Amino acid sequence: MELNSIADSLKNKCILVTGSTGFLAKCDRERSVQSSERKAKKRIRFAHLRQGFSLTGDISCPNLGIVEANLVETMWNDIDIIVNAAATTIFYERYDVALAVNVLGAKHVLEFAKNCKKLEILLHISTAYVAGEQAGLISEKPFQMGEALNGAPGLDLHAELRLAEERLKELRAEDVELRAERASMKQLGLQRARHYGWPNTYVFTKALGEMLLGHYRGELPLVILRPTMITSTLHEPFPGWMEGTRTIDTVIIGYATGQLTCFLADLELTMDIIPGDMVVNAMLATLASRASHRTGSIYHVGTSVSNPVTFALLEECGFRYFERHPRIGKDGSPLGTHRLPVYSDLPSFQRYMVLRYRLPLEALRVTNAAFCRLFQSRYDDLSRKYKFVMHMVDIYKPYAFFKGCFDDLNLERLRREMAEEAKAGFSFDPKCINWEDYLMNIHIPGVLKYVHK
Repeated sequence: MELNSIADSLKNKCILVTGSTGFLAKCDRERSVQSSERKAKKRIRFAHLRQGFSLTGDISCPNLGIVEANLVETMWNDIDIIVNAAATTIFYERYDVALAVNVLGAKHVLEFAKNCKKLEILLHISTAYVAGEQAGLISEKPFQMGEALNGAPGLDLHAELRLAEERLKELRAEDVELRAERASMKQLGLQRARHYGWPNTYVFTKALGEMLLGHYRGELPLVILRPTMITSTLHEPFPGWMEGTRTIDTVIIGYATGQLTCFLADLELTMDIIPGDMVVNAMLATLASRASHRTGSIYHVGTSVSNPVTFALLEECGFRYFERHPRIGKDGSPLGTHRLPVYSDLPSFQRYMVLRYRLPLEALRVTNAAFCRLFQSRYDDLSRKYKFVMHMVDIYKPYAFFKGCFDDLNLERLRREMAEEAKAGFSFDPKCINWEDYLMNIHIPGVLKYVHK
């Protein structure tokens, strides 16, 4: 099947997008409307689930939290396509919250989709890092219900839901402070994820959501899209746009603000990043080819196979960018630019942290006690930097040493099916990206302008 025009294939379709305030959904809406307006017609109707748009709902509730029965019935009769982009993407989210949104949310979207009379496709946005910390070539294959990455037995979705609910009841019965409740629920999610082989709560609950969809979808046409690390837009709606701090952007912002004084990573390894508008173009292409997805499909959307880029280039481009555009200190004067020390193994990083932070912090603690907290501001500043670096390492170490690459054979097949007109207007071929130009002239300035501000 050749895709001649993605815009034409979606004309007059009623599309329900969940999570429409998120970065990807905003890109999707902008791209779809933009492409249809080029034809001088508004051909795509959207029902948005979040306050501020035409509908307010909650995917953690049955019927997506829409209480008006007449409206629900109308939607079931009218909707042709559902895009489930709603998710909590916080790595160390509360376990109850992550389960409610990433797992129960997927369940409720699936149940809603099964009631839609003329549904053509359900597109579910996941993440390629449901693969955990696998090495080598990672294929586009589905999870089986109860499949743990490390082979640990006993992974039961319903048991995990009960566990989170019971733990929350215990905490509230003990009348603990909200901060303690939050910390306990976050720790529970991390423990459960690592018990079954995932590095954090986010990717664990996204994997559980995929299991649920695959197991209960029946004959419903389902596509699961797994993007890698999503970065700022390459072209549309304009270069460098993004919202929210994403994986590598925390490093850029930490360096720009002076909070990040070193990092732990293997610079020779590949970081699989993909511009947001390319992910959206891949989403639209899969929707346009929906007739071929009756058996269900999974697509990796990434660059590690087609056009790999290393952490070394990010470090080099970051240094050169800030050398050309010096950071400004609190007093308004330019700050000097230096290479960020990067440690490629844990022992050398730990030695650095002891010498750079732990010993000075201990000396300041003793001095403060002797001189009536005279150096408290210095102690607080150093302690804050230490905690920031350790937090960064704890979150991103699995990705800084990730030795896998994501096979994108299904997406490559879809690219080959597209006519030249569709390829020109909706490119998602990573081979066209010049990484040095993108990082230096688009992504780093975009992070500083739209995220760090």
